[in-house]
Amino acid sequence: MSKRDRFRDDSAGGHVSSSDDAQGSDKQVVRMNRILTALQQTGSVSVEELSKQLHVTVVTVRKDLDALEGQGRLRRTHGGAVSMAPLFYEPFRNDRSFQAQVEKFADEKRRIGRAAAALINEGETIALTPGTTTTQVIRGLPLNQKITVVTSTVNVAMELSKRKDLNVFVTGGHLHGEWFSLVGPTAVHSLSQVVIHTLFIGADGIDAKSGPTCYSPEEASVNSAMVRHARRRIAVVDHTKFGKIAGWRICQTSDLDLVITDSGVTDAMLVPFEKMNLQVTRV
Repeated sequence: MSKRDRFRDDSAGGHVSSSDDAQGSDKQVVRMNRILTALQQTGSVSVEELSKQLHVTVVTVRKDLDALEGQGRLRRTHGGAVSMAPLFYEPFRNDRSFQAQVEKFADEKRRIGRAAAALINEGETIALTPGTTTTQVIRGLPLNQKITVVTSTVNVAMELSKRKDLNVFVTGGHLHGEWFSLVGPTAVHSLSQVVIHTLFIGADGIDAKSGPTCYSPEEASVNSAMVRHARRRIAVVDHTKFGKIAGWRICQTSDLDLVITDSGVTDAMLVPFEKMNLQVTRV
């Protein structure tokens, strides 16, 4: 039998080459990222709708959803899936003040987080300061992009614990406040050898003269250390933070490369930042 005949026999028998396997895997990653984006926008997705949007069978969609559930990215329901509510937050489920912070401007924060995550390049080392908006950034991280996440926040590390496609580095330090942040000299020192490609900065306030600020001096110290070791610094803040000065500076406004906020920010709010030639993106 000739090589050509053997090739024909393999084809007839349904042989799939390694390149076909790779292409299939790439297509699945693209689908799964689109599913996660849709889930981030709406909070829930249905198999039927995804089948139409992705132009694949419902069987394929179910397999993708099952794979994402196995990675801890969503929770399967009858006929679809919903966003994953981390078990780590379970003790705070009935804490009204905590839930109020999580739910406050949730849609705006999801949009900001999604826009910020889209700026991450393959192979980057990223870092995030504590907060509800930066948490939305990590929920939008793309799949299989060899990303390393540096965090001083325990809840972020817990959320990412099932993401086997990510490298997660957690600073040392002692636990501080209800946002599970790690602070103190140990946390600052642990960042000394890290090269951060992109840092996402959450803040309690942002002002053109004072820069991004927070209420905790301990958190400000760790966040400032991240700024010193970052090549690109992006503030992610909703519109209510503009014009506020929280008391402890994270960095100067001139240290920032970009601010991502929501459409609730008015043109007047942006004038001081535009005078400093700082780009502000509204989503």
